[in-house]
Amino acid sequence: MTDDAIISPDTRRENRLPPRQALTRKWPVLHEGPVPPFDPAAWDLTVFPIPFVDQVKRFTWAEFAALPRARVFADMHCVTRWSKLDNLWEGVATRELLNHVAVAPAAKFVMVHCEYGYTTNLPVEDFFAEDALFALRHDGADLPPDHGFPVRLVVPRLYAWKSAKWVRGIEFMESDRPGYWESGIYHMRGDPWAEERFRPGGDPGGDL
Repeated sequence: MTDDAIISPDTRRENRLPPRQALTRKWPVLHEGPVPPFDPAAWDLTVFPIPFVDQVKRFTWAEFAALPRARVFADMHCVTRWSKLDNLWEGVATRELLNHVAVAPAAKFVMVHCEYGYTTNLPVEDFFAEDALFALRHDGADLPPDHGFPVRLVVPRLYAWKSAKWVRGIEFMESDRPGYWESGIYHMRGDPWAEERFRPGGDPGGDL
């Protein structure tokens, strides 16, 4: 950990393991679909739509990679019951977007759009949390492709499926709507400390 890192509040808990989680030293690879190729000349990230932002903003890879960097020291909790502690992320704070677009007060939720049509939804407060960032690096090295290179959203206070890999778009919304996994049985928010794994009535029973 470095002195300039933002410390995620959950790392200060006396017991850092949420209910029914188990520690892992490895970093399991879990995602839907193949690992996408990365072409820096074609990659972009778009923030939309009007009227929830004052302008549609598109970042090229060169523009995004040149944005100010932040470091976040945080734990990661997967809905499949593993937890990986003491992660040091480096990337662009989600709050940096507020220096490039004005977000309307009516925007209460965010839909994160990723490669191959994957999406996940978040309350805007979770998206703009102090410890949330678009990660480009992990523990001093570039993100591996199967962990989200070139850009992965990291929202440490929610289950890791909300920390979507291969991010390409940020959509602000007035009303919540489910993303990819939330359209099935997964919870709309995903707080690991409240064990929000499934929607009410959606728990399939047994271990994941």
